[in-house]
Amino acid sequence: LKVERDGPVARILLNRPDKANSMTPDFWADLPRIVDALARDESVRCAIVAGEGKHFTGGMDLTAFASLADLFRQEPGRAAYAMRDLILALQNSFNALERARFPVVAAIHGACVGAGIDMITACDLRIASADAYFSVEEIHIGMAADVGTLQRLPKLIAPAVAAELAYTGRRFPAEEAKAIGLVSAVHADKDAVLAGAHELAHAIAAKSPLAVAGIKRNLAYARDHSVADGLDYIATWNAGMLRPGELMAAVQAKMAKQQAAFADLLSDQKLG
Repeated sequence: LKVERDGPVARILLNRPDKANSMTPDFWADLPRIVDALARDESVRCAIVAGEGKHFTGGMDLTAFASLADLFRQEPGRAAYAMRDLILALQNSFNALERARFPVVAAIHGACVGAGIDMITACDLRIASADAYFSVEEIHIGMAADVGTLQRLPKLIAPAVAAELAYTGRRFPAEEAKAIGLVSAVHADKDAVLAGAHELAHAIAAKSPLAVAGIKRNLAYARDHSVADGLDYIATWNAGMLRPGELMAAVQAKMAKQQAAFADLLSDQKLG
């Protein structure tokens, strides 16, 4: 992984282009560490996840986990216990994208298959290039996707469509991904999708980071709770988080047709 900064926007780049950015054990360990570190930096207001080279990602590098087969032959019970811990650790890597206080934009080109679907469904926004293609690849190797696709994809698209894609593992193109609601926009090529991601990320970064964090938290809460619970949660949230001074300054800037300026959030390190 490679991390770059463009003002308030962080870029997290999958940087193994010669292997289609397949995900090694180092990737799974580094991603949550990087995202959590960015979340502690109050100047970061949005992040982009993208891939170097021809593809976003070819998914998990299965060769890196080949030693598990020997372990299962020797100690199947203990291997099963260790496998569960491993799966939970892999899940935590993508959970970091969801729990980050800032939105994460996935800029997808080329292949986005297998664990790539797990990754982008944990992001807040997804846009793709016209050459992008997608597949819930795990069914082709005799397993159910276990790092988030089966839990998050049916919350983003129609459950019946999510089921069909998971059962068949069929490849589908960017335009279909847009039609079913997996991505919100399709751009001409890799350069265009990266430019679109930066435009989107900077538009978000110009808003109140307190309001943006509130929107992200409440969208996730509403997804997993009833409408009544979600309404109660946002009422409590805004009762505690809404800042009248910032609100009035934003209203005045809008009336004056000017861009409002918003202070960064405070890092928890400043509270210690």
